[in-house]
Amino acid sequence: MQKFARFTASFSAESRTDGWVLIRHEQSFAMYQGNLLHDPDMARYLGDAEYQLTLGLLDDQPCRLVRVKEQLDVPGLSWHDLRALLGQVDDSTFRLLGVAQQLDIWHDTHRFCGHCGQPTHIRPDERAMECSSCGNRQYPKLAPCIIVLITRGEEVLLARSANFRSGFFSTLAGFIEPGESAEEALRREVMEEVGVTVDHIEYLGSQNWPFPNSLMLGFHASYVDGDIVPQPGEIEEAHWWHVNQLPPIPPQGTISRWLIDCYLARLAGQPQPPVPA
Repeated sequence: MQKFARFTASFSAESRTDGWVLIRHEQSFAMYQGNLLHDPDMARYLGDAEYQLTLGLLDDQPCRLVRVKEQLDVPGLSWHDLRALLGQVDDSTFRLLGVAQQLDIWHDTHRFCGHCGQPTHIRPDERAMECSSCGNRQYPKLAPCIIVLITRGEEVLLARSANFRSGFFSTLAGFIEPGESAEEALRREVMEEVGVTVDHIEYLGSQNWPFPNSLMLGFHASYVDGDIVPQPGEIEEAHWWHVNQLPPIPPQGTISRWLIDCYLARLAGQPQPPVPA
């Protein structure tokens, strides 16, 4: 699989036709002979384009997404959901695929104006969809979320929802509601999901999470009071875990795992690991 050093999100490379191409159909990316990135000539053999979007620059080479009309079945070609690629590709590639997925969903759900219902088109001078009739512009939307590791000395609070695989636990997370600060959302989500109160809220870092368009704001918080009471319909199990006896947790490259690794490093007196891309 191709490797690259740097991806810069940009719409300004739209006029160039060289560089790299990602192929996508519905919810899946095309991998041909082990590669997710294709040169423009090869991409033409992997399906008829429905539309294309400029993503940015890979090591100063333009990269765009081509959404194809059908999922071809040819030797050497396979199709992969982004979640299945988590942990299977490097952080830079995952970030690129995440940008592609978010912009593809945005384009697909904003083909018509939400104000007057007329068709929209991509503006050439900014990342926006503009109505051909009334001029209304729609920009890619991000949904801010908090994600928090609650700590109690050498114990951490981890939970699982019903859609997690068996035995898998993670940190708590939730969307920020209108009118809330990140800290207010954190306290509310923790109380709703597990019934405990926290304090000493510390912001550590963020990660863009393309499922479908979240911006995860990562925190540590210290336990104050309360017994764990899982929220019905939301949390299946939640427990305190000693840091030396953790259950299966999220993979490297996720902000949830990073929050856990940061706390383990702090307890061991080691430097904080870098935030994932």
